Amino acid sequence: MSSCMMAGLISTQYNSTLSKFKWLRNVPALSVLTRTRRRYSSKEGAGIEYLHKSVVPTMHYQKSLPRLPVPKLEDTIRRYLAAQRPLLNDEQYSNTEKVAHDFQSGVGKQLHEELVALDKNNKHTSYISAPWFDMYLSARESVVLNFNPFMSFNPDPNPEYNDQLVRATNMVCSAVRFMKTLRAGLLEPEVFHLNPAKSDTDSFKKLIRWVPPSISWFGAYMVNAYPLDMSQYFRLFNSTRIPKYKRDELLTDDKGRHLLVVRRGNLYVFDALDRDGSLIKPAEVQAHLKYILSDPTKAPSFPLGILTSENRDTWAGLRQKLMDAGNGGALHLVDSALFCLCLDEEVMRDHIHISHNMLHGDGCNRWYDKSFSIILAKDGQAAINFEHSWGDGVAVLRFQNEVFKDTTEKPLVGPGSQPAAVDSSSAVRRLEFKLTDELKAGIAKAKENFQAAVSKLTIDAMEFKKGGKEQLKKKKLSPDAISQLAFQMGFLRQYGQTVATYESCSTAAFKHGRTETIRPATIHTQRCAKAFIERPGQHSVEQLQGLLNECSKYHGQLTKEAAMGQGFDRHLFAMRYLANSKGMALHGLYKDPAYTAINHNILSTSTLTSPAVSLGGFAPVVLDGFGVGYGVHDEWIGCNVSSYPSRNVHEFLKCVHKSLEDIFTVLDGKPIN
Repeated sequence: MSSCMMAGLISTQYNSTLSKFKWLRNVPALSVLTRTRRRYSSKEGAGIEYLHKSVVPTMHYQKSLPRLPVPKLEDTIRRYLAAQRPLLNDEQYSNTEKVAHDFQSGVGKQLHEELVALDKNNKHTSYISAPWFDMYLSARESVVLNFNPFMSFNPDPNPEYNDQLVRATNMVCSAVRFMKTLRAGLLEPEVFHLNPAKSDTDSFKKLIRWVPPSISWFGAYMVNAYPLDMSQYFRLFNSTRIPKYKRDELLTDDKGRHLLVVRRGNLYVFDALDRDGSLIKPAEVQAHLKYILSDPTKAPSFPLGILTSENRDTWAGLRQKLMDAGNGGALHLVDSALFCLCLDEEVMRDHIHISHNMLHGDGCNRWYDKSFSIILAKDGQAAINFEHSWGDGVAVLRFQNEVFKDTTEKPLVGPGSQPAAVDSSSAVRRLEFKLTDELKAGIAKAKENFQAAVSKLTIDAMEFKKGGKEQLKKKKLSPDAISQLAFQMGFLRQYGQTVATYESCSTAAFKHGRTETIRPATIHTQRCAKAFIERPGQHSVEQLQGLLNECSKYHGQLTKEAAMGQGFDRHLFAMRYLANSKGMALHGLYKDPAYTAINHNILSTSTLTSPAVSLGGFAPVVLDGFGVGYGVHDEWIGCNVSSYPSRNVHEFLKCVHKSLEDIFTVLDGKPIN
């Protein structure tokens, strides 16, 4: 088919297909966005400046991405009540049902219609984008533990390349190459390929590049490929969250050519790009980093980075005092840096130590407000810690995958590489700040607050080695559904309750999509968990297998709905945001204790699998909750879980492990002991 014929066919069918959104119904579960099938075909000539040169321009599909749908109000209320049912007794549910239906027929109908009209007048974006940015930027809590997650890199398979200086040099160079590839429009578009034999081919890419961007998405759809939103990518580099009173701001200054490096709490900058915008020689990067690593300057008594861990209003006030004291130039260098590289002096003992260090560290050797920081421990263990307001995990994971692939397959320096013979003392600048007594007191107080917060956090990990993705797929069960069921069973076994549970699902299949919530606690998981834990002897193996199938089927339905933008959480949130912006009194639905409870997510969960990532983690979102990061691998299932003192994370993981043992025993056709 010629490009003209394809363009003609696309233009005649485009609008009707976009309105149906049926294409996403074939997309499997959460993997729609975190396990994109992609074959990288770096063209010759990419050279040292670029990772690769994509045939299809990076943003080729962006203009024609489908828009995030506003769900029907009746569907939202139905889904909301279904999610509430396992959390409430009969009397509570009856009251919540009445309140929800009153909302649906009254003020909710008005708010929904206004939201739809507002959405139609803003076709350049999604209905959730602005409220979601506002939610993050208006939050006054510290970004540490409350928002910033981490994802740790797997070690370089060649042990010699895990040397801190070697790995740091290679990661800086690969990160800059990624940035240059992105900004040149040469980074391969993020596409989910359901049939890569047709869509992930040179011939298709050479064809689709000639289809106008206004209809190119449909050209990919015709071969079962689904481009994803890439609007967040520009915030990866030269970006910082700036603390302001009541609401922070995002700053992106793409003129910055320098890198921010933090070591022993000291802040350094050096240009990673020359005046022409080209990456400086890798040997020069190595020389500058070696200079920083060998700098004898002691850790400052008042490290500035700790202020980025403070309450946002407190930090905003202290930042203004820093500006007033004449530190504006130095702060601008921090804010406009390409990204932050943290060089730590500790050797990591184990996965738990890695989790604590990469999630929060000591607070002094970080600048948590940067869009992302690459953290490198003394032994070369590496991770990304990222600020969450500007974007979600999809862009960061793509960056992490590319950096890992590039540093391990095409490292630019090695153990035998010699740093360039350059004058790093003139190229590298250690930033100095003028601190008043008031600022010093503020830093000292920030240290106290930080220590008080992180000292309460416990992290533990579990690996279940008796089965994984392959065995579950053979039984035609969703691996994600079974993992979520194990968390429900584990919590019921430990605490005797079913509680509000949150699973994040990306909606990057839509223009300016963010996330939607999957609600894994259902009447099906509750029934199944009780059968396994409270009444196992009253059910045959076949009956228990049937309950597992019901859970898997329903969880799959919830996941597909969420990926299609058909959850209920974002819709209710957007209507509440609209009511607040209009100064309206909130309806009883939003004041219902059941609404408060379902948004008090005791089990907050998120999953990803990637060849680049060893483990990921985050803190609980409520003081009496668990933060559950997990991955389902071919032959095993891993969890990295955090808690505060009111919950026992060690016991929870034992209960989850026991639940998985019971599930796999039943799947083997054996009764539970």
